[in-house]
Amino acid sequence: MGPSSNEKRGTLVEQLPPLTDNAAAVESDRCLFCYDAPCTHACPTHIDIPGFIKKISSGNLRGSAQVIYASNLLGATCARVCPVQELCEGACVLGAEHKPIAIGRLQRYAMDYAREHKITAFRNGKSGGRRIAVVGAGPAGLSCAGELARQGHAVTVFEKRALPGGLSTYGIIGLREPMEIALYEARMIQDLGVEIVYERELGVNIDINDLQRDFGAIVLSVGLGATPSLGIEGERAIIDGLELIEASKTAPEQLKIGRNVLVIGAGNTAIDCATIARRLGTGRVTMVYRRSEHEMTCYEHEYRFALEEGIEFRFLTQPLRVLLDGDRPIGLECLRVELSAPDQSGRPAPVAVAGSEYVMEADQIIKAVGQQKPRLAELLGLGVSKGFIAVNSELETSLAGVYAIGDCIRAKGAASTVMAVQDGKLAAAAISGKLKAGSLRTETV
Repeated sequence: MGPSSNEKRGTLVEQLPPLTDNAAAVESDRCLFCYDAPCTHACPTHIDIPGFIKKISSGNLRGSAQVIYASNLLGATCARVCPVQELCEGACVLGAEHKPIAIGRLQRYAMDYAREHKITAFRNGKSGGRRIAVVGAGPAGLSCAGELARQGHAVTVFEKRALPGGLSTYGIIGLREPMEIALYEARMIQDLGVEIVYERELGVNIDINDLQRDFGAIVLSVGLGATPSLGIEGERAIIDGLELIEASKTAPEQLKIGRNVLVIGAGNTAIDCATIARRLGTGRVTMVYRRSEHEMTCYEHEYRFALEEGIEFRFLTQPLRVLLDGDRPIGLECLRVELSAPDQSGRPAPVAVAGSEYVMEADQIIKAVGQQKPRLAELLGLGVSKGFIAVNSELETSLAGVYAIGDCIRAKGAASTVMAVQDGKLAAAAISGKLKAGSLRTETV
């Protein structure tokens, strides 16, 4: 039996315990080791999944870790945060009539072994004197930097914050990925020879012209911006969801959770925020969404998880204004809506039901309604697509020698850590190929 609601309260430790040696052996022995395995095709980074599981089965955990590293330098993170239900495990041939192989947990098992025994990825090449700048030390940037370093290039990563890891460090709930995992993987990338310079932000204390002068290629891995404004009265009393998640990882003892919490939004970040409020609080948590459950942007398994946590949902509800007692929220005035023809997002547009205003009581309100498009595109005069940085098939922007990867280019398809990691690999391959061909300017170390 799993933990009860009372046992869950007050804890944001990893949701699933690590596999025991015996459990890993039993689970790996269930794998059919398919030829042309569907699970590998379903993995955006194309890890040889039967290969790493076979090595677990035979007791070769060092070899298993190296199989994973060969395709994904951030295997420990992806083992924890990937939507495996929709990707590798969802494609498992045993899933139709039996239980799919627990690929994510087996990958975590191999990666945990690698971390405990200080097993790092192989470095393939020797330095060729080529210098490359990566802006942003999130999953995409670290993946790209690590892959370039493995090819022998000298890479400097410029990170605007005090710690590396991006959303893996600051924006993914500890229930799914503890901060120490993201920081460990960043150290491993550094061990490959990558330099990370902190508290340096392009457009603030770094100039693009300086980077173009000093480096042969530049990779932008800048993610997205802040949570957008709701544009409603009293919004100053609403807590930013990303700030809440960050606080839950960096200073959980300072978090104060209300007894009647509303979370505006219905994506995976909103689910994380509601989970924090539910587990660290002692009252009621309700998610407010202006469309129906069919249009939610969170994964289906995350929705089920939230229901199991005791989180409530209020669909077809549009926030109008925050009711305040001084600066303290006491309620959220809302309007009932109905869905009509699809809007620009391709989802049915909410239309107000006249005279349907009502108030939901609340002593804490959190918003998690996505993030703003990257402002760097405008700053650098880059081409855009739907507000995201536009890139060609090799992930090069409209500015020659400048590449972009990760969430900042995700104009179509769902943004995810594993897609960001794959972007990093692809950009590294494109840059390395062009440097070797002499079509990019070479700067010596």
